[in-house]
Amino acid sequence: MVEVYGLSKIFKNIRAVDNLSFQVKEGEVYGLLGENGAGKTTTLRMLATMLKPTSGTAKINGKDLIKEPELVRKKIGILFGGESGLYDRLTARENIMYFAELQDMTKEEIKARIDLLADKFGMREFIDRPAGKLSKGMKQKVAIVRSIIHNPKIMLFDEPTSGLDVSSVREVHDFIKFCREEGKAIIFSSHSMAEVEKLCDKIGIIHKGRLVAEGTIEFLKEKYHTDNLEELFMELVGEKHES
Repeated sequence: MVEVYGLSKIFKNIRAVDNLSFQVKEGEVYGLLGENGAGKTTTLRMLATMLKPTSGTAKINGKDLIKEPELVRKKIGILFGGESGLYDRLTARENIMYFAELQDMTKEEIKARIDLLADKFGMREFIDRPAGKLSKGMKQKVAIVRSIIHNPKIMLFDEPTSGLDVSSVREVHDFIKFCREEGKAIIFSSHSMAEVEKLCDKIGIIHKGRLVAEGTIEFLKEKYHTDNLEELFMELVGEKHES
């Protein structure tokens, strides 16, 4: 469902992403693992059509990233860590509706989908409260529902648990599992080894914009003769790998 071909991005002579290629299947969680500044966020922002690649392309559910960006946007859901990006004066429902309308959904489709997801994520008690009055965990739920209101085939998660408390982290993890069960192709970036081991079917380790290793965690542990993902990671991106 996601096929990435030689994707690169250069900012003022700095190669943030360097000839990246990988594939993600339906119902698969693909983890982009790397240190801060490795190129994870830049990669996801290109796949989300928020940044134009310097070279290379990707096919998102059969649509070309460069030639058909508007069609790509209809196929993806995005959940980034940090700020939720909600409008404080709008209610949770209005925030979700606004995004749904941008996706050309009908009023009937929007109402039915909000009702379904509000029940699924336990949002009935606050769905009509202003977003500015919601707790961080509630806002996270609104951001989650907003990201899948149009039932996208592909989900992009950029360190979605950044800054969240334990209960909110669990909500996000459960949501990612829910997306997998729905058969979505999921790309998930993180620098948390425990999170990656818990959620990902396959990982790609990025270092200085390059993909230095890829495969299931079991395959990579066997290949590099270790049972510890953190040790494997440091072997690939640490000083030993640099020399």
